Amino acid sequence: MTDIIAHHLVISAYGFWLPNDPRGSWSSFVGSPALYAFGPATKTDEKRSLAAEPHDRERRLASKQVLRYPPVIFSTEQIQAVAGGFGDYVRTSGLVVRACSVMPDHAHFVIDEFRLQMETVSNMLKGAATKALNRAGVHPFARYTTPGQRVPKCWAEGQWDRWIQDEADLRACILYVEENPIKAGLPPQRWPFVTPLP
Repeated sequence: MTDIIAHHLVISAYGFWLPNDPRGSWSSFVGSPALYAFGPATKTDEKRSLAAEPHDRERRLASKQVLRYPPVIFSTEQIQAVAGGFGDYVRTSGLVVRACSVMPDHAHFVIDEFRLQMETVSNMLKGAATKALNRAGVHPFARYTTPGQRVPKCWAEGQWDRWIQDEADLRACILYVEENPIKAGLPPQRWPFVTPLP
């Protein structure tokens, strides 16, 4: 078996990709009865993007209407805070990030193979981004916080992790992540915590 040299990691904001998305999901269960009315989890082991797969778009959008909170769409200011939090974790952990794009409802990373599992890395990145959002006073769910309670989580559970096993795939994945904002009509992103390949 070829060694893993890097990971394409995707983390989602709350409401971006639901556990019963008709295109497939990373989840094995649906915790909300209201959401389960739209069907069980659609767990897939597919390693390619399923975003463009044909599906019942109206049903997918209708299912988002039963969520407890509205789906998160980060503003430009919130994207900057999220990226700042990511940078905090990268600097303290020694994680080597080759590319990163912070989209309004999810984030992509290309990360060198690391001493921690990607599930742990994902949780640490989300936690650092949440701290940065709170510190900046721009957490998207701040208005839903009751006195003495934590702010509701603005990140979805889990992550998508695709192994990268050769340099050609690594470079293609970096290009994909770098072009993600541009394809969505956003400015190119260059974050200081990214270490480009030589």
